[in-house]
Amino acid sequence: MTETVSKQARNATEIDVFDPATGELVGRVPVFDESKVKAAVNSAREAASLWSKTSFAERRRLVEKVCGIVTDEMDEIARLISKETGKPVGEAISMEIAPVIDLMNHFARNAARSLRPRRIPIGLYTLLGRRSMIIYKPWGVVGIIPAWNYPFSIPLGEAAMALMAGNTVVIKPAESTSLTGVKIGEIFAKAGFPKHAVQIVTGAGETGAALVAAPPDKIMFTGSVATGKRIAATAATNLTSTVLELGGKDPMVVFADANLALAAKAAVWGAFCNAGQSCSSVERLYVESSVAEKLTRLIVEETKKLKLGVGTDDDVSVGAMSSERQIQVVEDHVEDFRRSGAKIEIGGTRKPPEGGIPNLTPNLFYEPTVISGATNEMLGMREETFGPTLPIATFATEDQAIALANDSEFGLTASVWSRDKQKARRVAAKIDAGTVTINEVLYTHGIGQTPWGGFKNSGRGRTHGVEGLMELVQMQHIHENLLPILPDAWWMPYSANAVKTFRGFATKFASGSFFRTVTLLPQLLKRIFEIRKSK
Repeated sequence: MTETVSKQARNATEIDVFDPATGELVGRVPVFDESKVKAAVNSAREAASLWSKTSFAERRRLVEKVCGIVTDEMDEIARLISKETGKPVGEAISMEIAPVIDLMNHFARNAARSLRPRRIPIGLYTLLGRRSMIIYKPWGVVGIIPAWNYPFSIPLGEAAMALMAGNTVVIKPAESTSLTGVKIGEIFAKAGFPKHAVQIVTGAGETGAALVAAPPDKIMFTGSVATGKRIAATAATNLTSTVLELGGKDPMVVFADANLALAAKAAVWGAFCNAGQSCSSVERLYVESSVAEKLTRLIVEETKKLKLGVGTDDDVSVGAMSSERQIQVVEDHVEDFRRSGAKIEIGGTRKPPEGGIPNLTPNLFYEPTVISGATNEMLGMREETFGPTLPIATFATEDQAIALANDSEFGLTASVWSRDKQKARRVAAKIDAGTVTINEVLYTHGIGQTPWGGFKNSGRGRTHGVEGLMELVQMQHIHENLLPILPDAWWMPYSANAVKTFRGFATKFASGSFFRTVTLLPQLLKRIFEIRKSK
């Protein structure tokens, strides 16, 4: 994920946050220095000792109160998200608020079941009167450092999961979306969570670095590969466990037998929602050569229907980008496509909204851009663009489609489009990505029941799903001898009889065969009585 900072005014103690669409001041937040961050983590650790003892029923009650507050304040929250990010209000609701409410309700209702103690089958050791159990313990303090592109759903969802697992949370929101982070803290407080169970520390990169170094017991980070590597390096000095979600360059593979009209609509949404600023955006489209011209035409027709404008207007489909730095990345990639011989089918430039915005400096609106004739050698097919571009390349065979899709340092999500279900499943299984959808695109981050995370430089670990919940606990194995009467046959002192018994373990017991193990019993008893008689 490309990282950026919106137009900011900083001093030693405060940061001003501006609306990227209008340039207007949205609000101001304090800067937490190293000492304040460390104090927040320490108080969170004290709170964790009590919070970890709360019942799942109490945790559920409070998280469900959070859901109710978010539902009641939906429009206010959506407008705040829109004003900090530039995204349309509709997307703030459909891609952030609705999914995170669903996620929180799911884990409120199911965390207890997922984290209940479980027996481990241990095979023939059961015959020796042994039993093994797994129990789950919270880490303690979870530090959450989310990205600016989904400033509500990412930290709120991860925080709710961490709390249901018995942890406390310290969130460092992205600098450009700090007010949304502050709002999350207010929601948890209003719901009645204990003091210091959820804390928000605002500031720039230095504040995030201080949180990593504090250190918490677990770090959940969403952002760029470069920053992810720095966090991992710092975390390693304290052996702090991390989950890193580092973005993608996600391919969409469209076969000739696909429903092309549906695929075109999906491609437009997958590439241009949130102005292309999603780590699972469609950033590379590969279409079978025989239908490339038709699909491209359909995509261009769909793109023409999109209104570019200020996100607080209900009929706007594509809002402002987050920053001048981010829009320059898009411009560099589009210009490279031009130089390299690709064709800009539509878009390809900055374009202020219809009617204009007085004194709009800088203009952070970029037209949804469709590009044909792309190849994997071009800059915009290799580096993460994180903007409203849709480059289209072609393939001739199934194997070539797979090779092109896998030709990337990233592996977050991908999609395969075909009416042939067997072919689609076969291709999906060969693509190196954490999530591959068939005749669907992008939105599975919104399904809290499913795991989220990638391969290669898209990160390590998982959020969401049972797999994500397991990242927020430590597994403890408890092994029990239910017959603590006799010594174990493998105890000291050793003897020739001991070695004979050990050979029997290797050839009979370890085979897993009940019948072969039964033949070992006389030798086993002989060895046990030998140990009992030893002095």
